[in-house]
Amino acid sequence: MVNKNEKLARYYARCDIDLLKGHLKELLKKAKEEIEEISVEDIDLENMILIDVREADEFASGVIPAANVFTIPRGKLEFAVDDKLVDMSDHPVVCYCLKGARGLLGAKTLKDLGFTNVVNLKGGIQNWVRSGRSIKNYLGHFKLENL
Repeated sequence: MVNKNEKLARYYARCDIDLLKGHLKELLKKAKEEIEEISVEDIDLENMILIDVREADEFASGVIPAANVFTIPRGKLEFAVDDKLVDMSDHPVVCYCLKGARGLLGAKTLKDLGFTNVVNLKGGIQNWVRSGRSIKNYLGHFKLENL
């Protein structure tokens, strides 16, 4: 029989932040092996479906102004795939986040859900803005200068 101290020690071993970060690195490595990353220059705002997987408070800062852009936080992606997105599952889909990691995991999730043509925007919206392209929010379209 395992005593309380042993149970506690096992629990803390599983919750070791370095161990968890190691698992995350491995998860991202596997996702990179499966998911293609595309550059800002390869984004077609008219014909691609973009899915911003950042958190809701991040959307307010601006999104990439695509003809078809969805704002679905990474943690809700599996539950937010509705009929409209399923009907678009054979179209080119680009996931993005701030820097790229959540977008990569979002793209992997969509692939696992049956999307056949899904990629990640390398460097995320941060890379988009740094390349001199505009974003939009409730105030309109704008570019951020001197980044």
